[in-house]
Amino acid sequence: MLLALIIFYVVTLVYAAITERFRHYAMLIGLQGWLLLGVALLRLHGIDWLELSFVLVETLVFKAVVMPAMLFAIIRRTGINRVHARSVAVFNQLILSFAALLCSVIVTYYMADSRIDMVFFGVALYALLSGMLLIVSHKRIFSHLVGFLVIENGVFLFSMAIGVEMPFLINIAILLDILMSVLMLGLFVGKIGSRLHDLNADTLTTIKD
Repeated sequence: MLLALIIFYVVTLVYAAITERFRHYAMLIGLQGWLLLGVALLRLHGIDWLELSFVLVETLVFKAVVMPAMLFAIIRRTGINRVHARSVAVFNQLILSFAALLCSVIVTYYMADSRIDMVFFGVALYALLSGMLLIVSHKRIFSHLVGFLVIENGVFLFSMAIGVEMPFLINIAILLDILMSVLMLGLFVGKIGSRLHDLNADTLTTIKD
């Protein structure tokens, strides 16, 4: 069951590379939250119940419910719909995504360590690379925001790689996840979203206090 959730998570990363609708991005972030909830429940069942409860509540409330809800709210507020036409072509995005997956597999193979769950390590690395590809290859700021959220999910998976032995790392990753996400969404909704109309990263250079 755990392996199935991990494979499904990898599929969401591949789909994120080829989709062109921001609503699909928001749904993928929510779906990844539910997948991470299942992964945490199956992976960390042996840790202290209080720490497990904290992880599960944060994952359920924040990743699976709050984050996608806020993304949909941003979509409704700004009216954005599709990836900008100047973004990398879908086929090229897919090639880059598979290249990132291959790179993750190779790095994981050469970094094999008995103290680390290498499946989680490899998928987490792929999530980090996928998030960076979204940021680098898209013009829309919303895509950059989603890219950062994908990277944060990758950090969460990194902590899962050694979470059974060192559960405090998961708590640190969760607190960092909450802090960064709130800061980014607050900036987007409070400042950028109200002052930009085309929502391209290039126009950030025109923002002044």
